[in-house]
Amino acid sequence: MSIKANLYHIKSELPPHVTLVAVSKTKPVSDLMEVYNAGQRIFGENKIQEMVDKYEQMPKDIEWHMIGHVQRNKVKYMAPFVRLIHGVDNFKLLEEINKEAIKNNRVIDCLFQIKIASEDSKFGMEPHEASNIIQSKAFSELKNIKIVGVMGMATFTEDLNQIKNEFTLLKTTFDGFKTMESFNFKPEIISMGMSGDYKLAIDCGSTMIRVGSSIFGERNYN
Repeated sequence: MSIKANLYHIKSELPPHVTLVAVSKTKPVSDLMEVYNAGQRIFGENKIQEMVDKYEQMPKDIEWHMIGHVQRNKVKYMAPFVRLIHGVDNFKLLEEINKEAIKNNRVIDCLFQIKIASEDSKFGMEPHEASNIIQSKAFSELKNIKIVGVMGMATFTEDLNQIKNEFTLLKTTFDGFKTMESFNFKPEIISMGMSGDYKLAIDCGSTMIRVGSSIFGERNYN
């Protein structure tokens, strides 16, 4: 199937409350434009420089999501335009995003990345760490960021029960956070589920899925 057909197929299966992020990392602009021309407006990249390059070349009505691990010294490059940063996993990063958002006269939306996987290679905070941040005075002083939800990555495993338990943990964490709402903490998004497990993620409460290879085909990292 073509890229366009892949996109239509996935979108036809999604409930209305679930947002699709087309994960376009490593893919050329020509592939992204094929998806753009088929109506997709939300793209996810995991390297800031690659996202900046594509932002400069592509139409300006695109929502760019940063889905990878974020280095603090690179935040300034995406601060003028990034729509949502999925991978906020510590307070210092949040402070940096706030600082760069002020310079650009913006409020930048972010998700707390919660560690739900058993693998050490996955980034993220423990639920109690995120909870401590939300309730801290220092967090309440950040006026140019808004935490709009949580993100999590399940363990890379064939064990569907384990993945389901991890997704359920993220949903439970999100539900627990709902009582802590404030002006810069408005949890609405649960970003979980990728090409291999997004249907299970949606069953477990996901409202945003990050799909790459099922749209664009397998990635070539060479």
